[in-house]
Amino acid sequence: MHWKLFATLAETAGEREVPVSVEPNATLADALAALFERHPALETEIVEDGTVRDHINLLRNGEDPFADGDGLDTRLDEGDELAAFPPVTGG
Repeated sequence: MHWKLFATLAETAGEREVPVSVEPNATLADALAALFERHPALETEIVEDGTVRDHINLLRNGEDPFADGDGLDTRLDEGDELAAFPPVTGG
């Protein structure tokens, strides 16, 4: 399983894709913890007071687990693609 990071999150990590290992029946929270183990500086950019910051988007296989699932309790499958990105602006 791996995370794809975008914009400032990729800059902080120093890479755009981060493979992580989690136990079977892991949740999105477990995968996020594994990401923070590899790149501790991301934690303050993604989480505040134990919850995902409002302006950070997390996706599982292109879908929002907070809108379409159980949020951080969403169960993951081997091979899932996870993505994290801050808001994108431009013109």
